[in-house]
Amino acid sequence: MSAQSRKHSKTQALLAERAYAMRCNSTRSESALWQELRANRLGIPFRRQVPIGGKYIADFLAPSIRLVVEVDGGVHSRRRVADARRDRDLRRLCYRILRLDAELVLRQLPPAVEAVRVAIGAFQANGRV
Repeated sequence: MSAQSRKHSKTQALLAERAYAMRCNSTRSESALWQELRANRLGIPFRRQVPIGGKYIADFLAPSIRLVVEVDGGVHSRRRVADARRDRDLRRLCYRILRLDAELVLRQLPPAVEAVRVAIGAFQANGRV
């Protein structure tokens, strides 16, 4: 195994560990949204805290339509540049990103879920599912 392959494997293992830790310690807003997305409740299977793109962890991913749903809490107001770079990198990998404010998810869950439904519907209408 080359040094490059070992480094890649180590990075993937670290991402997988971090994703597992994040699944075990979800925020209240992530937990609330997960209850609505899990078990194909919107007609599309979602996974949570998924390593993606070799260096990111998506809050929620619908692999069949390459939709990433991010729940942005207060820390994201200070990470706008990093979030924009991440979104750009993921779009280059043909992912679509939907960002939901954590407060919206906590205080008005139905509209947050509806935003996800609309995103799913847009992909289905374009024959992408």
